[in-house]
Amino acid sequence: MSFTVHGLAVSRGIAIGRAVIVASSRIDVAHYFVKPDQVEAEIQRLRRARNGVVEEIEKVQASLDELGSQDAHPELSALLDVHLMLLQDEQLTSGVKHWITERHYNAEWALTTQLEVIARQFDEMEDPYLRERKADLEQVVERMLRMMRGVASPVAAPLPPADEGEPNGTLFDPSVDVPLVLIAHDLSPADMLQFKQSVFAGFVTDVGGKTSHTAIVARSMDIPAVVGARSASHLINQDDWVIIDGDAGVVIVDPSPILMAEYGFKQRQGEVERERLSRLKNTPAVTLDGQKIELLANIEQPEDAAAALKAGAVGVGLFRTEFLFMGRNGKLPDEEEQYAAYRRAVEGMQGLPVTIRTVDVGADKPLDRTPVRAGEDHLNPALGLRAIRWSLADPAMFLAQLRAILRAAALGPINLLVPMLAHASEIRQTLALVDKARAQLDALGVVHGPVRLGAMIEVPAAALTIPLFLRHFDFLSIGTNDLIQYTLAIDRADEAVAHLYDPVHPAVLHLVANTIAQARAQGKGVSVCGEMAGDVGMTRLLLGLGLRSFSMHPTQILAVKQQILRCDTSKLAAWAQSVLAAEDPAALMAD
Repeated sequence: MSFTVHGLAVSRGIAIGRAVIVASSRIDVAHYFVKPDQVEAEIQRLRRARNGVVEEIEKVQASLDELGSQDAHPELSALLDVHLMLLQDEQLTSGVKHWITERHYNAEWALTTQLEVIARQFDEMEDPYLRERKADLEQVVERMLRMMRGVASPVAAPLPPADEGEPNGTLFDPSVDVPLVLIAHDLSPADMLQFKQSVFAGFVTDVGGKTSHTAIVARSMDIPAVVGARSASHLINQDDWVIIDGDAGVVIVDPSPILMAEYGFKQRQGEVERERLSRLKNTPAVTLDGQKIELLANIEQPEDAAAALKAGAVGVGLFRTEFLFMGRNGKLPDEEEQYAAYRRAVEGMQGLPVTIRTVDVGADKPLDRTPVRAGEDHLNPALGLRAIRWSLADPAMFLAQLRAILRAAALGPINLLVPMLAHASEIRQTLALVDKARAQLDALGVVHGPVRLGAMIEVPAAALTIPLFLRHFDFLSIGTNDLIQYTLAIDRADEAVAHLYDPVHPAVLHLVANTIAQARAQGKGVSVCGEMAGDVGMTRLLLGLGLRSFSMHPTQILAVKQQILRCDTSKLAAWAQSVLAAEDPAALMAD
């Protein structure tokens, strides 16, 4: 009997195929105490497992190099690097050794105990992308547990026999004619790389969010995917026919012939639409009334520049530098390491501008130099020492980043973007440190270049005091994800209130509209770099409000460009004002 599972739409398109069920990512772990003379042997077991997993990942990376896929899928390579960093993380390894030596836990028990300790720190993170890195840690631990037990990686398991008359095969046998879709509790980047050569038409996971690694990989591979589908891996049986609607976030199991035919038609339509969209890459983003629109890309790693160029981005509107700081147990990247990363991004964009946001981490992130002690947990990390507050609290770290950015600016156009500013005092301190970084480079005779200075508008206090920001900055960038969260007092990661997270709430729209209007009136640049920018359902409204610069994930650029090419901003302006004045803006936007 046909049934439907709902999740989050993270990668567009329709996939239809037979289900391949990957076993749950959780392994049953034995719990027992070891004798004092067995402690060293347990630590050696742990070390061998870690080294074995490192070797596995390095082999996958080597295969990427041989296939020339590093540049084609930079997100995959970067995520493998994250897994390698986690395997070497001192907090993980020293913690596990502690449980073995002090408590005499067996290695598996010690490993899962330390996982829970670190996982609690991830759960407290405000940023959804960083919070979802907990899944990477869980996958690293799972692979170590499997290595200790001699269990094969779940994706390497053979397929069960197919129905009579249909071809049998293994997961990665490209000769299999029946389309396959992967259903799993969760998937690691290393697992997903093994089916990157079109073996699977799409995938569904029980867990994950729009910024989880599985979502990122799906978008980079441009295959339909639904994540956060709760119990999909338990509800769906091996070899069931499954339809994945990556646009609606819906999974249809055992569909009727009518539904199969309907979605088969939608799938063919989607293929035609994608081909048509690809022809827009070199088409200038200009509205029907001649307004030029700037379409920029959001990136997390320097290597993402290749995907930005491929999508036709005219620059990088947001380089999230915090990913250079992750998984290092407090050992932050020095000036030289940061400079090398910023240089790669600038060179990768081939002369197009790159907007580098200063590090957006805080006391809630796993970057603390010392572990949080009992009783010092941050009750509300979203309102704590994060972003610019964290940077100003550590001037030496901040100056190192500023010097690295200024040096990279000698190689190409760079915009420097500062997150979460809210106070005049913060603005003054930030600008003073930028000047100090320049002076330090001058004193050392180090070449550096000019940068345009920008401020993120993501706190209501900032959105309500725009004139202050316009006096000090060259441009503004509206971070709609946080602006919505702070305006509506909604934790966007809390499922209990997630339905209240509303991009078109009148209060949110007024803050966005006010920011755009005031910046334009002063002749200053203004862009939107949150999820709102890549949402084609918001494109007309943002254009009507006067926005002329959008920054989004590279895969969204062509779809947004298509909307732009169909719009007449002179006609949208009046409509946008009526949406602003409405008690229920969503109703007008649906018309």
